Amino acid sequence: MDGMAAGRLLLNSLVVFAPQRAFDERSDIFYYRVIQSVSKGLASHDVRLRYCALEENDSDAQLFLARMNEPETQAAILLGIDDPHIHDLAVDVGKPCMLINCRDRHMRLPAVAPDHRAIGERAADYLFEMGHREVMNVLCLRRYTMELRLAGIRDAWQSHNLKFNDKRDLLVAPSFTAFLVGGDFMAAGTISALQKQGLRVPQDISVMSIDGFNLAAIQDVPLTAVHVPRDELGTEAVHMLQQRLMRPDAPVGTLLLNGTLAVRGSVRRIRQGKRRTAVEREGLYDS
Repeated sequence: MDGMAAGRLLLNSLVVFAPQRAFDERSDIFYYRVIQSVSKGLASHDVRLRYCALEENDSDAQLFLARMNEPETQAAILLGIDDPHIHDLAVDVGKPCMLINCRDRHMRLPAVAPDHRAIGERAADYLFEMGHREVMNVLCLRRYTMELRLAGIRDAWQSHNLKFNDKRDLLVAPSFTAFLVGGDFMAAGTISALQKQGLRVPQDISVMSIDGFNLAAIQDVPLTAVHVPRDELGTEAVHMLQQRLMRPDAPVGTLLLNGTLAVRGSVRRIRQGKRRTAVEREGLYDS
């Protein structure tokens, strides 16, 4: 079966459409690595891979159609393109098209994406398992994917019979024992701000990220995180595209990839009933 899956792809040319920042490792390492994984997935196939920068929203429809209608374009991958008009055009052009980390709301195009909701729930659930109850969530809600992560975090609160309060748990909190942060660079800023206030991580307060690839250690603090699947996205998209070519009339669906918990040193277990406030110098976990 592995040999069949690695057999010749039934096309010779593939175009990847992605935001401009995806082609610069310093601007968006996540999308950059996804593109690298697409290339890796095509390594065993004789396929020419081309790229085209496209805005996430309000995309250049003429540019998209021009690239899609080129004779050498036999299939396409849309990475992080949320513009529904582009999705409509992709359907109308009729060439095989895969979505990565975005969705066609009319459910006509196959897609592969991280299971953002489950990833958010797993991250919050780990903090609860470690004994934390007052957790500050730091998220950038720029895309619906971050909204899904927040929904998963809320699911974790509910599963532990806790009520999620936006003003307390998402925006401001008078006292909490952990930060759940939506990315490694945000976690770096969080840890830096805490240390400037004289707080130690994790002795005084725990910090956990939903990312885990960019900064494994922040200021000598090994960062506990739920890894969002990244390097697997492009490879799985290529395999799904291959299946699409073999069975063009098969049902269309979305493959959601699970995250992976990486336990390091930025989260400490606490014992309920013996907690102190986060500002005490002796630390939350000192006996």
